[in-house]
Amino acid sequence: MNKTKQYYWLLLLCLLCACRKGADSIVPPTVTPVTTGDTGSIKGFFLLNEANMGSNKASLDYFDYDAGNYLKNIYPTRNPGVVKELGDVGNDIQIYGSRLYAVINVSNLIEVMDVRTAKHIGTITIPNCRYITFDKGYAYVSSYAGPVLIDPNARLGYVARVDTATLTVTDTCIVGYQPEELVIRDNKIYVANSGGYRVPNYDNTVSVIDLNTFKELKKITVAINLERLRLDGHGNIYVTSRGDYYTIPANTYILDASDKISDVLNIPASNLTISGDSAYVYSTEWSYITNSNTITYAIINTQRKTVVSRSFITDGTDKKIAIPYGLAINPDTKEIFVTDAGDYVNPGRVYCFTPDGKRKWDVEAGDIPAHFAFTRTRLSGL
Repeated sequence: MNKTKQYYWLLLLCLLCACRKGADSIVPPTVTPVTTGDTGSIKGFFLLNEANMGSNKASLDYFDYDAGNYLKNIYPTRNPGVVKELGDVGNDIQIYGSRLYAVINVSNLIEVMDVRTAKHIGTITIPNCRYITFDKGYAYVSSYAGPVLIDPNARLGYVARVDTATLTVTDTCIVGYQPEELVIRDNKIYVANSGGYRVPNYDNTVSVIDLNTFKELKKITVAINLERLRLDGHGNIYVTSRGDYYTIPANTYILDASDKISDVLNIPASNLTISGDSAYVYSTEWSYITNSNTITYAIINTQRKTVVSRSFITDGTDKKIAIPYGLAINPDTKEIFVTDAGDYVNPGRVYCFTPDGKRKWDVEAGDIPAHFAFTRTRLSGL
């Protein structure tokens, strides 16, 4: 047994026993220097690594722009008293005020940390929680509500309203089946309902919730197996459908200000992020017919609602990325970040590209690196 495998077996044993036997069992973060250049006012970013379901290995990395260092797995040393660390499957991460919120899906909790120190403040218990957004002192969290289980009778999901001052759930609103991402527009929450547990009877709606009454106003029929929602600078909401992985292809739709489908872009999008008038998109479209992924990249002009480029990586580095997974744009420097999940078992990588798509640096991350949160507050103790 090599040293790497031996380490992971020892770590698993420690987690199963739910104990730590001294400080030696806490592995300090790996620090890797990289090239940075102009940083703007962004001090760094947190990266939440999902890790495989059941592995209990969700982890948190941090990139420090000031020193140009990438720190892999910072949570254990900053929280030695938290026995099982972050938990099972990191699904979303956001900063609100002075706090960092990490949604840990299968562990049924949201880990709340101080954004300056990454130290544990508290947890919010929400079953099968998925994504989080914020408005006027409240967090709104999508929840599958039931267990992690493919079930044709799986129950409706809900959105939980959380008081960020007390970290308590104050209300819930029933939506569609297995709700995913959420955005807020005109004092309303829009929620993408997937119905993924009820395959092949997927949901095909976006729920609209009034923030004042916290009641569902209506459902908008879009397409099956919805996932991503993004609000552009023109008041439009981009909605992605994963299709059925057989004969119904993935696609991207636009909901205009009147809640109508104004455009069907005929482009798949596993993930997308919007910067200015550009939506950066990649797709890893799986087919059970061919048992393979079709990987594509694109840029959509959000003003014209048209595809203007079929690749935002311009130097050929995309050929090195096995499975693109996380995607983000630095709001100041406009650097493009893409993560590679690799084989979903071993550590992935983070790639940083210039705004014109040329590789600046890449570094090893945790298992299935996925979700970014840029911060203007530098992490302390570096």
